Amino acid sequence: MKVLILTGAMTLAIGTACFADGLYWVVGNSATKQCEIVTSNPIVIGDISFGDGPYRSLDDANLARSTISFCPKEDPPAEQSPSKPDSG
Repeated sequence: MKVLILTGAMTLAIGTACFADGLYWVVGNSATKQCEIVTSNPIVIGDISFGDGPYRSLDDANLARSTISFCPKEDPPAEQSPSKPDSG
């Protein structure tokens, strides 16, 4: 029985990670006072003050970013693309 529960938990964890592809999060950085849109689930530690999402499209993430009071109202430079946050 324990093996079955452990197998189910591992399958769920692996499946959740696979479905995270193609999703976006809005991440607030308290050191730079900026918000970024990233493509991996952020870990909220250090300078990362919050992570909001996931969103299914970049447009949805941009809309959410515009409604968060912490984020500056002006858009980031156009050459910035979604990035992956540092995990440690």
